Amino acid sequence: MRILGLDPGLASLGFGSIRIDNAGVELLDYGIIKTVAKTDIGQRLETIHDDLHELVSLQKPDLVALEKLFFYRMGNTILVAQARGVILLVLAQHQLPIVEYTPAQIKQALTGYGAADKYAVQEAVARELQLKIIPRPDDAADALAVAITAWFQR
Repeated sequence: MRILGLDPGLASLGFGSIRIDNAGVELLDYGIIKTVAKTDIGQRLETIHDDLHELVSLQKPDLVALEKLFFYRMGNTILVAQARGVILLVLAQHQLPIVEYTPAQIKQALTGYGAADKYAVQEAVARELQLKIIPRPDDAADALAVAITAWFQR
């Protein structure tokens, strides 16, 4: 089974792809889809749309795990919600099943503590994937955490 984890964002959409088989978990790929800050919002959303289509076509996931929208600043939340709408559209176009997790659920799954700090989650990602270093950038590590959560919850 291939799981694609996504950490939604407008400026930076994190992704992480893992494969699960009888031997355990294998890291396939991770990174970000980046948009240019001073570009028109429509163009930024189009970049997410096009790049995510390409990513899904390359990775061929069986399941997509998405971090649920987290409200902290209204202006930023609206932009993330717009990006999230494009993400959901692309996933629907590919007819992919989706699971969603809150930040607290992800922290709980990886560390056993729903209020764990970001570094503890990133360390858990590196440990589960048997990596010597924590994946960077943070958005990619967060996306891998979402994918690992889906693996644990299957």
